Amino acid sequence: MSSISDPPAPDRTEDVPPLDASARGFDRWRYAGVFLLLFLFGTETFLVSPLLPTIADSIHTTEAAAASSVTAYVLVYAVAAPFLGLLSDRLGRRRTLVAGSLLFVLSNAAAALSTGLTLLVVSRAVAGLAAAAAGPAIWAHIAETAPDAVRGRALGLGMALFSCGQVIGVPLGAFLAGLAGWRSAFWALAVGTAAAVPLLLRQVRARSAEPAAARVGAVRAILAGWADPTLRRALLVNTVFNAANLGAYTFLGAVLVQRFDLSVQALGLVGVLVGAGSIAGSLAGGRLGDRARTAGRSDLPLLPLWGVLLAVGVALAAEGPGLVLALAGVTLWFVASGGFVTDQQTLAGTIAPELRATSSAWLTSTMYAGTGLGAWAVGSFGDVVDGTLLIGTGLAVAAALGALVVSLGLRRAAERTVAR
Repeated sequence: MSSISDPPAPDRTEDVPPLDASARGFDRWRYAGVFLLLFLFGTETFLVSPLLPTIADSIHTTEAAAASSVTAYVLVYAVAAPFLGLLSDRLGRRRTLVAGSLLFVLSNAAAALSTGLTLLVVSRAVAGLAAAAAGPAIWAHIAETAPDAVRGRALGLGMALFSCGQVIGVPLGAFLAGLAGWRSAFWALAVGTAAAVPLLLRQVRARSAEPAAARVGAVRAILAGWADPTLRRALLVNTVFNAANLGAYTFLGAVLVQRFDLSVQALGLVGVLVGAGSIAGSLAGGRLGDRARTAGRSDLPLLPLWGVLLAVGVALAAEGPGLVLALAGVTLWFVASGGFVTDQQTLAGTIAPELRATSSAWLTSTMYAGTGLGAWAVGSFGDVVDGTLLIGTGLAVAAALGALVVSLGLRRAAERTVAR
């Protein structure tokens, strides 16, 4: 298994750009199909929340019961992603992407046709399975086909489009649901995903040779990321970071209501700040990471900084004097989130080229695990403001220190490679 400090080995199973591709710049249209999927996945992840009361009333159940459809999506994704990431590494990106996309079409159509809770929950579970198949394959495809000089920018743009699903896709889905009923939003997701399939068939080439991952046992391949010291440390940092990040975010609305008595409409605007911060952080993280690598820094020097910025953002949101500073903290919070995720995807896409999708899948699984642990820790406090401040900032600082260890380890590996 290679170190991230070593030059990434080309993946002969995919369409790798020619050596002069970086000189021509990054062709965004070449990734139109996968970028469209990321936007739709981002919309899907957050869409049920604003529609929950309407859905519950329509299928004659409680909001709490209808919310189990969200749990089904997230749980299936978290559990299935490492296994389906390995499938992508073995069968190639094209097959996994197309299969996942078609399954996503069917799952959203089933959700739109749901007349009861059972079909709704099953359809969301299938959607989680579809996203678990396509998601890691998307990140692996971008990492292995984007020119090295702009790899971070390409991954950052993909993450920004995922965040656009929250900022643009969710409001559009809610608007459509208001005009034509909540089922229309799921039909729109199905149609949009179907439109992406022809682009995938044109833009993602079929496997031309047996990948190296196919020569490793299945269990060993799935756990290979944890066997590599650098990736293992990165996954642990990812867990801690997201316990602070998304675990504390679970209570952000409650914190702002308690501190400033915000209305539901105002909280909706806060959601726009969250998405906008994620977009800015993703784009900035990708560009700054590319500049660092161009300057000879392959050690992800900004990774610890995102943990520090997260701690500052959470502290301002929970204790900053006045609403303006609190909202500035929310924005900074998610700038850090977007930059961190982009750096982590860059690491996962480079450290083990033969298992890119599997490594990326573990990032998602540990993200969800961290979210659950962080939400539990914050919720254990009697006061959510105190819980958010102490757990959010404390774990963010711990993640920053862990990220520093990862970065220093990468730097030492690079120095050893140069010395040889």
